[in-house]
Amino acid sequence: MTLADSEAPVTDAFQDLVRIGRFQQSRRLPIPDFAYPEGVKLAVNFTLDFDAMLLRRLLNEPWGQKAKGEFGGRVGIWRILDMFDSEAVKVTLFTPGRIRELYPEALKRAVDAGHELADHMWEHDVSADPAVEEAHLSRALAALTEISGIPVTGTRSSHTPALLRAKGVVYNSFSSASYMPFYELDENGRNPMLQLPFHYSLDDAMFFSFGWLDTPNAAQRVMDVDEVFEIWWEAFEQQYRQGGYVNFLLHPFVSGHAMRVDMLQRLIQRMKTLPGVWFPTCAEVAEHILSNFPCPIVTE
Repeated sequence: MTLADSEAPVTDAFQDLVRIGRFQQSRRLPIPDFAYPEGVKLAVNFTLDFDAMLLRRLLNEPWGQKAKGEFGGRVGIWRILDMFDSEAVKVTLFTPGRIRELYPEALKRAVDAGHELADHMWEHDVSADPAVEEAHLSRALAALTEISGIPVTGTRSSHTPALLRAKGVVYNSFSSASYMPFYELDENGRNPMLQLPFHYSLDDAMFFSFGWLDTPNAAQRVMDVDEVFEIWWEAFEQQYRQGGYVNFLLHPFVSGHAMRVDMLQRLIQRMKTLPGVWFPTCAEVAEHILSNFPCPIVTE
């Protein structure tokens, strides 16, 4: 084998990566001349993935992991909502439809306080069978709408964009591809969906969870809340200077413990000391963008 022969597969693999990278970039459309409402410098979305023990069951994790999820529905969600209400901050709960059967009172409590319910699949998975996918999404949206009394307009999922649009869902928060909201086309360059991106550095499970997604304990850590406070404050402050966007991803069974709720409250109170910080729901951000900055290209 010659040197050229041994390098050929590497070169082919590299070219494949280049093609994939360019294709993905072509699907993600920045929003030209993006601006917040007058007087707003930065939007901060606090989003709760309220899946309780559903993902733990899906992964067939040990009983201890499932019990942690149950804590989120019995205790954590109530503590977190009480704190957000005391700070007059509205949040978005990305909620599997099955939670309607498990913890309906928690969802009613959230809606009564003005928080948003958004889709997070039926049982935290998306079927590869289109008929099952459609049935699960319809069932989830119906369950959440029954609680909220208004149509669900957002999701955090890998549901097919065309299906989401057909069901009236106009935004997704399932990407880390940018630090600003953007439009994302499907694999055929159609069906634009507004993306409100999050980043895993602002995901509580990355800092406060053992056995996350069935990973070994050596891959996990439980950090001191003051360390995480500083990391998140610096992330917020950097985006504040830049005039960007921040989306915190929280899990009630992770952040619903008292010391973490307290840390979040301190973080919010410190954010409020700066002018022009907006704490909307994801639906409010989406409404502002869709009304003022529609998708820059027509795909249909």
